[in-house]
Amino acid sequence: MRLHINIDHVATVRNARGTIYPDPVRAALVCLASGADGITAHLREDRRHIRDADVRALRAAVTTTFNLEMAATDEMVNIADEVHPDVVTFVPERREERTTEGGLDVLGMGNSLAACVNKVRAAKMRVSLFIAPDHVQIAAARDLQVEQIELHTGEYAHAFGRPNEGVERDKLQAAATFAASLGLLVVAGHGLTRDNVAAIAAMREIEELNIGHAVIADALMMSLTGAVMAMRTHIDGART
Repeated sequence: MRLHINIDHVATVRNARGTIYPDPVRAALVCLASGADGITAHLREDRRHIRDADVRALRAAVTTTFNLEMAATDEMVNIADEVHPDVVTFVPERREERTTEGGLDVLGMGNSLAACVNKVRAAKMRVSLFIAPDHVQIAAARDLQVEQIELHTGEYAHAFGRPNEGVERDKLQAAATFAASLGLLVVAGHGLTRDNVAAIAAMREIEELNIGHAVIADALMMSLTGAVMAMRTHIDGART
């Protein structure tokens, strides 16, 4: 299973003091050297963490897979066309949220999302849609001819250790199975930690995990190298 590290919150720390450190690009390279397979970054419309210059620098530095998360807007699609990440992941975005909440409403966005998807696909970049583990949304994603979906694992993460944990885990398993049956590449992410990742990593249909906040938090106690290696160990252990 591939592990992509989201380095947004390295930029969050940098921006808190208006300094030039810590450098998200340097962090990305440390992650890759420590066992990560790729790097994810979210260029939000309000630029609260990752900024345009970071995206360009990351594209130049990351020689494995660079996944750029963004809202489905003309501005963001134009940036993707300039920078040309390996994967563009369209995510929902609201200014008042702390982090991405819920998945895209693929059906509700209709032609506006389709136009963004088509532009990115025409530029020869893989398109991924960040969606809830819902069969209707998955089918709608397939109808847009995207290559990949990312299942939102936030509800499972919130339920972990609670009575409804199994229900949320089963939803993800059913969604992953359904998506794979449609020929979609299946990845997952949001709220995953060393404690809760094993059940998701054990789902054979899921080929990749995107994990950020937990790794950066762990890095405060065990170094960034140690945090990536520890997450890698937990994921690999669940796949054996």
